[in-house]
Amino acid sequence: MDAKELGNLILPLSLFLMMLGVGITLAASDFKQVWKQPKAVAGGVLGQLVVLPLLALLTATLCSLPGIYALGLLVIALSPGGVTSNMITLVARGDTALSVTLTALSSLITPFTLPLVLTMALAFYGESNTLSFPVLPVIGKLSAVTLVPVCLGIWLRYRYAEPCTRLEPWVKRAAVMLFGLMVLSLIRAHWGALPQMVTEFGAAVTGMALAAMLCGTLIGRVLGLNGQRQVTLAIEVGLQNAGTALMVTSVVIQSSEMSSIALLYGILMQFPAAVLMLWRNLPNVRRRYQPSGR
Repeated sequence: MDAKELGNLILPLSLFLMMLGVGITLAASDFKQVWKQPKAVAGGVLGQLVVLPLLALLTATLCSLPGIYALGLLVIALSPGGVTSNMITLVARGDTALSVTLTALSSLITPFTLPLVLTMALAFYGESNTLSFPVLPVIGKLSAVTLVPVCLGIWLRYRYAEPCTRLEPWVKRAAVMLFGLMVLSLIRAHWGALPQMVTEFGAAVTGMALAAMLCGTLIGRVLGLNGQRQVTLAIEVGLQNAGTALMVTSVVIQSSEMSSIALLYGILMQFPAAVLMLWRNLPNVRRRYQPSGR
């Protein structure tokens, strides 16, 4: 099975499982977060759906990226967070309930916003005649791997709460393993070009991720949120779902150039995420290994 066949089969399946994992973590009480934390939820949605796409366009302009690669960066910015961002939030000691709520909301909205915004961007960069991007079929495909599994997971959690609680970690692990297999396969397929990709686009991809995390933190500070929720917004705004971006670029649009940007982001975003998790847990590590006084 080559990389293209893996993309057409394993990538949508891994995304479906990721979003199903998000859905089965949601109980009715989780949606009360919207009313309990209206500022935090509004700030996160604003950061994900408005600030991040604008930041992607600004990054592409400042780094003088060719149109096709700028579009790849924009697809990343328009992709919702997934199970990965929820797990990173948990390890980084953020507000996990807020993280899951934001992921669920963005997953319900993105199947409609991504195709519409990307259609306008294709025209802006002059790629609408060279790249095939049927809006309605794309909305259907994105809904099938994001909206449907989230809603299915919510229903399953409501109907079979106890089994879902037991299955939740296994669904997440299966999704992460499948996505990891997909990323490794794509890395293998692009191994020869990867060093050049890092040299040419690594700064732009990493810079956007870092700037987005900073924007998420600033949004939290402006809204007067506590440190835990600021970290959550930094993760939810800064770390997007590379799987969704890869599916759109490789399976739907079938652009190797755009896919290379999404793949590069999927690899490089792990580094700022690792630094954040380490920084948030460093005081605990120090206390754990600090000799106790007599």
